[in-house]
Amino acid sequence: MGIIDSHEALRDLIGEAKPITQQKIIDRIDEHARNLIAHSPFVLLATSAPDGSCDVSPRGDPAGSVLVLDDKTLVLADRPGNKLIDSFRNIIDNPHAGLLFLVPGMNETLRVNGRAKLVSDAPFFDSLVVRGKRPKLAVVVEVEELYMHCAKAFLRSSLWDPATWPDRSTLPTLGTIMRDQMALPVSAEELDAGLNERALTQQY
Repeated sequence: MGIIDSHEALRDLIGEAKPITQQKIIDRIDEHARNLIAHSPFVLLATSAPDGSCDVSPRGDPAGSVLVLDDKTLVLADRPGNKLIDSFRNIIDNPHAGLLFLVPGMNETLRVNGRAKLVSDAPFFDSLVVRGKRPKLAVVVEVEELYMHCAKAFLRSSLWDPATWPDRSTLPTLGTIMRDQMALPVSAEELDAGLNERALTQQY
């Protein structure tokens, strides 16, 4: 196994980024980024604890739900979840965060890095209401880096091509997975019924 354990060895193997790649990194939310954020219904939030352990959390809402307050600031509402609060504990201890915005059918993604903080109330909370539900918490991100990520990962994976998607019926249900991983003394069907009910009725 060839271990790469230095920046120099890594650069020797990968090479240098082209100047245009460095130039695409900006420190603000420009008109194009605003447009993509407005059309994105799904974003991944990456955080890390002071000890270096990491977490990536999926965030989904109707497109346009992520607010852009100004050229440096955006806001993600928190919605009901599993209450493990891994991302939030990380943000309190280490405010650095990364975001990856996806737009369905678009192979390019928008990457944002910055400093995050948790807010329990602010005037903009009225704009975060969905289906009549106001969030208890929001993540405010001050943008430090923003850039477009090329299409290669999505082209290689054929992510948006339904012809490549597996038949869902050939994969285990969440109830089956939880029953087996947790050795629960209930049937997968019971678990799935409860999980499906909560997923449909407790989104907001």
